[in-house]
Amino acid sequence: MVAPHCEQVMSVTSPESMRLLYPTGRPVIPLRDVIPSRTTPYVTVTLIVLNVLVFAYQLRLGDAGQHVIYLFGLVPADFSWGTVFTSMFLHGGLMHAGGNMLYLWIFGDNVEDRMGHGRFLVFYLLCGVAAALAQVWANPGSGVPMVGASGAIAGVMGAYFVLYPKSRIVTLLPLIIIFRVIEIPAVYFLGIWFLMQFINGLGSLATSGSDAQMAGGVAFWAHVAGFAAGLAGVWVFRRPERQQVDWWDGVQ
Repeated sequence: MVAPHCEQVMSVTSPESMRLLYPTGRPVIPLRDVIPSRTTPYVTVTLIVLNVLVFAYQLRLGDAGQHVIYLFGLVPADFSWGTVFTSMFLHGGLMHAGGNMLYLWIFGDNVEDRMGHGRFLVFYLLCGVAAALAQVWANPGSGVPMVGASGAIAGVMGAYFVLYPKSRIVTLLPLIIIFRVIEIPAVYFLGIWFLMQFINGLGSLATSGSDAQMAGGVAFWAHVAGFAAGLAGVWVFRRPERQQVDWWDGVQ
């Protein structure tokens, strides 16, 4: 999934971080999962709308939008708790925002199903906080702002990994001039994605320079920490009664 980052701004997602490679080596684009929502995902939809509105405002500002990124993005060398949260709603470009919102829509509704609306919102924000703090730890002296929702979304993906291990992700596989739609097991799709983030994160640690962790403009450790937070946090935030099949009887 192509999601380029803003110039001199670390996006929390990129072409390398929010796409997967099928065994053929070709990139695949996720379209949806195979599990329908049983309840209306009010929080997921609201988060998507808020992110879209904020990004539309950034576009409206034109060149001044860069000032907004530096003002409300998370700068490790000038850390503030306020920007930990505001940075989750800023994006560096159309593909950056679009890719993140696609992933949030695919995985967020089902996780919200299992947690409930309020718990899901708290879970989402806490995963975003964990992701941001991990990137600050990895590169505390950086003066480049970090923006993007994918640290929090990585947490949602981690929760999905635990809650729906038998699910499948419907993906688009480009084959030169034609496209093929295939289903990939969710554990493979998410597991490979996480492994890519971890390997790239290790590689970024070996990079020299003041902005070592920004290799390729990607906050890999934010992804790793967000996913790990999701793996752990889902056990606390999921609603036990919603794990039973009969809970869904009569739910519209």
